[in-house]
Amino acid sequence: MSRGASVGRARRAPRTPRAVTVLLAALLCALGTASAAHAVRPASAPASAPASLPGSTAGTVRGLLDGHTHIEGADDMGGRMICGEPFDPDGIAAALHDCADHYPNGELAVFENFLKNGTPLGTHDPIGWPTFRDWPAHDSLTHQQVYYTWLERAWKGGLRIIVDQYVANRVLCELYPLKKNPCDEDATIDLEHGKAVRMQDYIDSLNGGPGKGWFRIVRTPEEARTVAASGKLAVVEGIETSEPFGCREIRDVPQCTEKQIDAGLDHMQAQGVSTMFVCHKFDNALCGVRMDGGTGGVAVNLGNLVGTGHFWDVRTCTGPAHDNTVTPQVTLPAAVTSALGLPNLPAPLYPAAPHCNTRGLTALGAYMVKQMIKRKMIIQIDHMSVKAADQTLTLLEQAHYPGVISSHSWTDPGFYERIYRLGGMITEYGSPADQFAGGWRTAKQAFQQAGGQGLFGFGYGLDANGFGKLPAPRAGGDVQYPFTALSGVTLDRLRTGLRTWDVNADGVANYGLVPDWIEDIRKTDGPELTGDLANGAEAYLRMWERTAAYTPPSTP
Repeated sequence: MSRGASVGRARRAPRTPRAVTVLLAALLCALGTASAAHAVRPASAPASAPASLPGSTAGTVRGLLDGHTHIEGADDMGGRMICGEPFDPDGIAAALHDCADHYPNGELAVFENFLKNGTPLGTHDPIGWPTFRDWPAHDSLTHQQVYYTWLERAWKGGLRIIVDQYVANRVLCELYPLKKNPCDEDATIDLEHGKAVRMQDYIDSLNGGPGKGWFRIVRTPEEARTVAASGKLAVVEGIETSEPFGCREIRDVPQCTEKQIDAGLDHMQAQGVSTMFVCHKFDNALCGVRMDGGTGGVAVNLGNLVGTGHFWDVRTCTGPAHDNTVTPQVTLPAAVTSALGLPNLPAPLYPAAPHCNTRGLTALGAYMVKQMIKRKMIIQIDHMSVKAADQTLTLLEQAHYPGVISSHSWTDPGFYERIYRLGGMITEYGSPADQFAGGWRTAKQAFQQAGGQGLFGFGYGLDANGFGKLPAPRAGGDVQYPFTALSGVTLDRLRTGLRTWDVNADGVANYGLVPDWIEDIRKTDGPELTGDLANGAEAYLRMWERTAAYTPPSTP
């Protein structure tokens, strides 16, 4: 909803067959009015956080790393799916309001209801600022989760590097009837980059002028180290998109060329992007995807059909690594296939689990990986099928290339040793404190088995604004307020407007509760894990520095 629009009862959206509406909601599920003065801080009182966290040593950066979050995710899928903005020049009341189509009581918010309740039916209080009765919440996925003051609290609590993944999905954008932005994925990425720059300028304006703010977009590891060492937040630009540079495939026919890949990589790198995915959610002209499992996977498979003209092609795995198990598919009703402009194809018959996507890295995909190496970009291996991930890691091993990361638990853990042996990194998807430790133990063991040389640092990939639930409250949570954050700063319960959140009851309801979640991890799992998290920023910097210093091995 554009700024200044009324927030009364929404006009009805274009009629869409109910089955299509439910399909859209399931796809997202698998992906994962009071007036107020501007909530701004006087320029004479800039925000501050310790430049050096407790335990820092000369020449190292101690702080948290988020390897995967979507600060500008509200611009994805046409810009009308996520309600609210990460900032607004007109203040918090303009930024944090619900979508017009969610009024008067949320019963028309089909996707919010489906994602939160598992059914298109439900209600919620649509009022955001200043009451926030029902949103943000850890399981409310169509409302803004990374408002800048919430991100600021996480920075004060010790966050020093965040990888801001610009995200786009053409298929979902074209299926959703409400939109204000184009569905072209490259255009969406450009929009999100522009918003990140404007957000940096806005935060600067609150902190004394250009360059004075705590939110700093960085293009090189040298810039990132300087920013993080000074106590500010280094914002690394990344891309997570399903059809990068138009590289979709339709019935096995690629819709892009090597020339398009080169032009796309050059354009994105010129904007400052240093890391990106090769495929995401749906098969494309570059690689097959790591399929989604469960009932959500049924919907994503239908999305694959919409985008490519075919369902996933699955075989029984013959090796230890495997993709997610695919749930038996359903045949779409003729009314739905007609509405989507698709042939009424029969559902595929899948073999016994464990399942692997038969599609790996294509010739165009291998070309893109090699061109990313040439440009010294960090390759995101998540969302690749195990066949594609194995082929990509083989290319990286042949090149001795260290720039590789699994940023939010979407690759087979069996690849962790190979990632670490190359000099890459792992960050774990966010989950309640007692569950998060399991991923850390798996990663640390793989690091040690891979040789374990140098610093081990761990991070999280919260995936905020990415249609994945944030960490829920832990059963028996006992964080005591106020508490001392990892940074040494004392924090009480987070309050915005009239709402106060408590991680014990609310979990990570928005990004501002990350320090509380880290405190819960400390209380639950002890200082070894939080110590490794505090080394996350330095470990990422070293991996990026190795990548920037990379030279191809000489040929005999």
